[in-house]
Amino acid sequence: MKPAFHNPWPHTAHGFVDILKWKLRIGQREQAQCPEAPDHPAGWQRVTREQIAAPPSGGWRAVWLGHASFLLQGDGVSLLVDPLFSTFCGPFPFPGLRRQVPPPCAMQDLPMIDAVLLTHSHYDHLDLPTLRLLGMDVPLIVAEGHAAWLRRMGFQNVTELPWFAHTQPAPGIRVTATPAQHFTARTLRDRNRGHWCGWLIEGTSVKLWHAGDSGLCDAFRDIGTRFGPIDFGMIPIGAYQPRRIMRAMHMNPQDAVTAFQHARCHHAAAMHWGTLRLTDEPLGEPPILLERALLQAHLPTNAFTAGCVGNIWEIPNQAPSIRTAIRRTSGTVEADRPYL
Repeated sequence: MKPAFHNPWPHTAHGFVDILKWKLRIGQREQAQCPEAPDHPAGWQRVTREQIAAPPSGGWRAVWLGHASFLLQGDGVSLLVDPLFSTFCGPFPFPGLRRQVPPPCAMQDLPMIDAVLLTHSHYDHLDLPTLRLLGMDVPLIVAEGHAAWLRRMGFQNVTELPWFAHTQPAPGIRVTATPAQHFTARTLRDRNRGHWCGWLIEGTSVKLWHAGDSGLCDAFRDIGTRFGPIDFGMIPIGAYQPRRIMRAMHMNPQDAVTAFQHARCHHAAAMHWGTLRLTDEPLGEPPILLERALLQAHLPTNAFTAGCVGNIWEIPNQAPSIRTAIRRTSGTVEADRPYL
């Protein structure tokens, strides 16, 4: 069956044979960029039920739940992005797909969730066991092309969005699908039958952006032009080696800093690292390279931070006088013009 979606920007591509050779360790292996980097997962701290029981009275709260998963709370709502609470991130419990660090809280400690935002269908981003535990009637907002499949899985409240379309999961909250460079597949027969995206969340006075899973591409400049400045970004920095295969689909820390700049983010949290062993780089390498890339770009290292699983960022209401005050602590679909 012909794929329904593609990346509109030129990029190198990999095929099944490339993946097979890599997994079988055929050919030359890439060396770690930072040989002294520790090969251990991200740090961890507990998030208590009381800490996330209700959205903050002012501004927003972002909680890193590991990998690409975030709990976002503000303006009276609680949203989950790509929630992953399972021990394994795949169709079978292979040892290599096991989480290296647990979630910072139990699912029963989560507050009532107003909507779940799903960037694409890969197992490490769309985890059916987690979604089922949240409830078959939980509102799901997903990239275009996935709604019919999710309804066949039994979910009753699914909204799919093409790039730059938006919806309101609650009064005063606008969620827009933003472009990314990636692909989708859950089997060998459904490649690119659904789309992939990031999410822009606009509250009354705060803009949050989850970049999704993406290689570096021209879309980030467009996002910055259309929506910037963005108060708080969530940008992937891991799963990048070997670069000959991963370059088009996953950013490394240097790419992530470029995306941070192009999207006009004031602050950002690093994600998609330290939770799952998906690729060849040492688990602890991405934060080291992120700090180096920020210094090379003459940016403050506290502007884009790699915290531990369970880190909480408080994003204040964005008056001009407090633009730099971000603090880190231990329905209806409307469409904009299509992407050109």
